[in-house]
Amino acid sequence: MDLFDYSNSKKIATPLADRMRPRTLDEFIGQSHIVGEGRLLRRAILADHLTPMIFFGPPGTGKTTLAKIIAGTTSAFFQQINAVTSGVQDIRRITSEAKERLSFEEKRTVVFIDEIHRFNKSQQDALLPFVEDGTIILIGATTESPLFEINAALLSRSRLFRFEPLSDDDIKHVLQQALQDKERGYGNYPIRIEEDALDHLVNVANGDARTALSALELAVLTTPPDKNGDIHITLEVAEESIQERVLQYDKNGDNHYDTISAFIKSMRGSDPDATMYWLAKMIAAGEDPRFIARRIYVHAAEDVGMADPNALLIAQAAAYAVEYVGMPEARIPLAEAALYIATAPKSNSVVMAIDQALKTVREERTGEVPIHLRDAHHKGAGKRLGHGVDYKYPHDFQDGYVPQAYLPKTLEGRKFYAPSPRGYEKTVQKRLDYWQMRRNETPEK
Repeated sequence: MDLFDYSNSKKIATPLADRMRPRTLDEFIGQSHIVGEGRLLRRAILADHLTPMIFFGPPGTGKTTLAKIIAGTTSAFFQQINAVTSGVQDIRRITSEAKERLSFEEKRTVVFIDEIHRFNKSQQDALLPFVEDGTIILIGATTESPLFEINAALLSRSRLFRFEPLSDDDIKHVLQQALQDKERGYGNYPIRIEEDALDHLVNVANGDARTALSALELAVLTTPPDKNGDIHITLEVAEESIQERVLQYDKNGDNHYDTISAFIKSMRGSDPDATMYWLAKMIAAGEDPRFIARRIYVHAAEDVGMADPNALLIAQAAAYAVEYVGMPEARIPLAEAALYIATAPKSNSVVMAIDQALKTVREERTGEVPIHLRDAHHKGAGKRLGHGVDYKYPHDFQDGYVPQAYLPKTLEGRKFYAPSPRGYEKTVQKRLDYWQMRRNETPEK
């Protein structure tokens, strides 16, 4: 049998990633923190003592594979559904059958729900009573954070297991297994893969075993034997088989929120290199540049603020560039604005000032506007009531400043803004100190 006969056989009709799926815990690669020797989940699987659980983590890290291993290990009836194609009617049918199976056969039912985050609230609620009374043992798998996507009641009855991206060594092990396995992989075929080609597949797969195996399969099946009959996989072949790194990024899911969080915290933490990395990840993943510009805009005021007021202007310019110039050119103004914020002196005094003022307005007695600050022009009535009569026009005084009361009487002396000792706010503080000295010399009226 040559490679092309093999390609047309029943075996090759099943993708390599599916054929190489581990069948036992001993074959399972990665996630040693949850299924390693002596770990809770491994003990529970081997003892066939399962409780409701949620597997969550990136694609290609073994969530479905582990569920299938459990299916082959447990004495319970195992049923698998996908939340994308299933609804409440399916849940009712499955739970009804599970109840009968428990009553008449004394056999438990394990229900594995792939992409459980796709179930809406009512669908998740429909599961709850049957999970609670033990009719079914739920195993859910999701690429999203269960804390946001799964009902709190369902979460409280389930153990959470986080699946991490596989390490490069894990991915290499997976590929080498596929190359050596004579039953399910390519062990019977004269494949010669160069080390740099193997390394490229490992590197670009980015911790996703399914992606790595699919790329290897494509490389093998599209490379004709050389004059010696070998299937020679070079770096060039590997690069064609997996041209772009797989980015774990969902614009509506966890990666979106986690990445923007890392980006914001890197700017706030004054790390320009990390700022550039997370910005690049968002751009490469196709994030909306207007969303990025809005976050830069907010944090120019929130994290830099009065320590360098120019940050807000530069953020505004970047936001304008996104609309006026568009991508990919707008990546440069976005990067400049992000770098400006990352390297600028930091102060959150603006946030503290407005939030404290809002808290005062909401929680304390509303103060009256002092008579001398009230409008004297509206319909001419204000002046007759004495509004604005004693107001002092600052420009008529030395340095454009004159002490007078601006807060309501009930709040006299209250401070909301406290400049930081950084950047431009050092200058602001000197000016405030000078004005305070003037007020001490001439008490406010």
